[in-house]
Amino acid sequence: MTQHVSPPRDGTGKAAPVDNPPAWRVQLGRADVRTLTLLGVLAALVLIGGITQPDSFLDTRNLQLVLTQASVIGVVTVGMTFVIVSGGIDLSVGAIVALASVWATTVATQEYGFVGILFTAVVVGVGCGLVNGVLIAFGQMVPFIATLAMLASARGLALQITDGRTQVVTVPSVLDLGERDSYVLGIPPLVLVFAAVTVIGWLVLNRTTFGRRTVAVGGNAEAARLAGIDVRSQRLYLYLLSGLCCGIAAFLLIVLAGSGQNTNGNLYELDAIAAAIIGGTLLTGGRGHILGSVLGVLIFTTITNIFALNNLQTDVQQIAKGAIIVAAVLVQRRTASTH
Repeated sequence: MTQHVSPPRDGTGKAAPVDNPPAWRVQLGRADVRTLTLLGVLAALVLIGGITQPDSFLDTRNLQLVLTQASVIGVVTVGMTFVIVSGGIDLSVGAIVALASVWATTVATQEYGFVGILFTAVVVGVGCGLVNGVLIAFGQMVPFIATLAMLASARGLALQITDGRTQVVTVPSVLDLGERDSYVLGIPPLVLVFAAVTVIGWLVLNRTTFGRRTVAVGGNAEAARLAGIDVRSQRLYLYLLSGLCCGIAAFLLIVLAGSGQNTNGNLYELDAIAAAIIGGTLLTGGRGHILGSVLGVLIFTTITNIFALNNLQTDVQQIAKGAIIVAAVLVQRRTASTH
């Protein structure tokens, strides 16, 4: 005969409730595993760099350079993460960075000094984000098409402003931010800005109503609308946020390069999307992680630095990045199918 095992009962004779962990604890556990995995990958890359080029890679100046280069694309990635979490995409971020950087470094703008350059870069970035947001939220355009049009337009306008020439920055207060004398405890100012943007982005996404609405819109826009969320306004705000991050990144790039060029921000959109994906942000929306995106940026920047120090060709570097992206997407799909 088959024995039937009765469920455990409490003192009243009723079946004892089964302890199921709350949803937030499950999500936190997944986030911890993902973060530890990304940290492990980053540590492995640092180890590889240290073994292949111990004198060059582990040099303090080189590590500062890696963090500084990661700061520019990192700020863009924070904004991109918000957009992707909402179920959107922004292919224009690189072109917006280029347009903001050249507009902010014209002779007329530089006459207003540090404030003029920073203000112009931010305003141009936000303005482009506003156009994207209005077209997508209120014009009902597909994000892919709207931002692709912005990519072409911004690149063209940047080329028209510069006429293909490099615009050299002559404002000392801007250039001084890139000098070692401005470092705080050995940390470049650009890295501090990146850290501040990351912390603010994490808090907004995880600890505010705005962040919860962003996740809700990305998870199910119609359900979010029925719950009382103004989906169109939320999407507009998200593209404004992406534009703001592009403006800040443009200013950081001006400090780093000491100039403005129409070729600035080339392929930033692909790098930002890739970093967000390997950081655990779903392309379909509804889930994203700022810390994971930042680790993704650091991983890609470290790969680039290692390849450069070892004089490896760019095409091999791109193949390696592509393989990492494919692996990250496959892991995402496997995780989604098992939960």
